[in-house]
Amino acid sequence: MIGLAQFLPGVVLFLPAGHAADRLDRRNLLTICYAGFALASGLLLATAWYAGRSVHAIYAIVVFLGIVRTFNWPVSRALLPQLVAEEHFPNAVAWNSSIFQGATILGPAAGGLVYAFFRGPAAVYGVAMLAACAAMLSTLQIHPKRRPPGQEPVEWGTVLAGFRYVWRQKVVLGSISLDMFAVLLGGAVALLPVYAREILHTGPWGLGLLRSAPGVGAGIMAILLAHRPLRRRMGAIMLWCVAGFGVFTIVFGLSRSLVLSLIALFLTGATDMVSVVIRALLVQLATPDEMRGRVNAVDMLFIGASNELGEFESGLTAHWFGTVPAVVLGGVGTLVVIALWAWLFPDLRRADKI
Repeated sequence: MIGLAQFLPGVVLFLPAGHAADRLDRRNLLTICYAGFALASGLLLATAWYAGRSVHAIYAIVVFLGIVRTFNWPVSRALLPQLVAEEHFPNAVAWNSSIFQGATILGPAAGGLVYAFFRGPAAVYGVAMLAACAAMLSTLQIHPKRRPPGQEPVEWGTVLAGFRYVWRQKVVLGSISLDMFAVLLGGAVALLPVYAREILHTGPWGLGLLRSAPGVGAGIMAILLAHRPLRRRMGAIMLWCVAGFGVFTIVFGLSRSLVLSLIALFLTGATDMVSVVIRALLVQLATPDEMRGRVNAVDMLFIGASNELGEFESGLTAHWFGTVPAVVLGGVGTLVVIALWAWLFPDLRRADKI
C-alpha cells in the first residue's frame, strides 16, 4: 500500500510535471523539489514525535512525497544534458547511475545504524531532512547551459506532446515499456522480508544483505559501463539482459540457500542496470531538449508503474498464490514479455549504436 500511495500521484500529475520541466527554469524547479523532500522528512519527524502510531498521517505524507517525486524525476533527468557535453553523455549516465546505486545501498544501511544508535526513527527523519537541505543548497550552485524558456502555450496539445513523441519513436517506446513490464512482473524486492523470515530463516542482518545485493550488482555494473561503454548491438544486449533478469528472478524464487539467493539478487541488479543505462541513453539523446521534460515524465510513469505498482502487484500475488509461486510466475512472465517485445519491436531488436 505504501508503494501504491507513492505511485498514484504520478498517474495524476505526470503530464503537468513534464510540462513544467520544459517551461520553467529546471534548476529552480529542482531546488523546490528538494525543499519538498526536506518538508516531507520534517513532517515524518513531527509524526514520530507527536502522532504516535497514526497510520493515516504517514500515508498522507507518503502521498505528498509521491507528488514531489513526480515533479523531481523529469526535471532532474532533463537537466543532466544541460550539464554535460553530448560526447561525454553516455559516460555521465553510467556514473550517475553508479552514484545513485551507491546511495541506494548506503542509504538504508545508514538509516538502520542511525535508527539503532538513537533507538527510534526520529533521528533518521532528521538526518534525511538535513540531507535534503544540503541537496537543495548544492543545486543552487549548479550553472547549467542556458536554454530559451518554453514558449508553447499551456494546452492539451503541448502537454500530451511527450506521449505522441514516444509513440512515434518505436525504439524508445519499446525500451521503456519493456522495462516497465519486466520489472512489474519480476520484482521480488517487496517480498524480501517474507523470504528472509519464512523461507531463508535468517534474521535482520540477512534481510539487510538481501536488500543490498541488487544494488551492489547494479552499482558494479554501472561502474563497468562507465569504464567500458557499450558501443554496438544495444537493442540485442538490452533484450538479453532483461531475459537474464527474469531467469535470475526465477532462481531467487526457488532458492532455499541464502548464498544462492544473494548471488541471484546480485545478478538481477547487474542485468537490470544494463537496461537502465541503455534506456536512459535512448530517451535522453533521441529527444530534443525542448521535449525532454515531457518525455522523461512519460518514462517516469512507466518506471513508477514497474517499481511502486510492482510492489503492490508482488504483495497481491503473494497473498493469492503464496510467496514462492508469486516470484517464480513473475520471472516466467518477464521471459514471456521479452519474447513478445522482440517480435513487436523489431527496430529495438536491431538497434545497433545509440
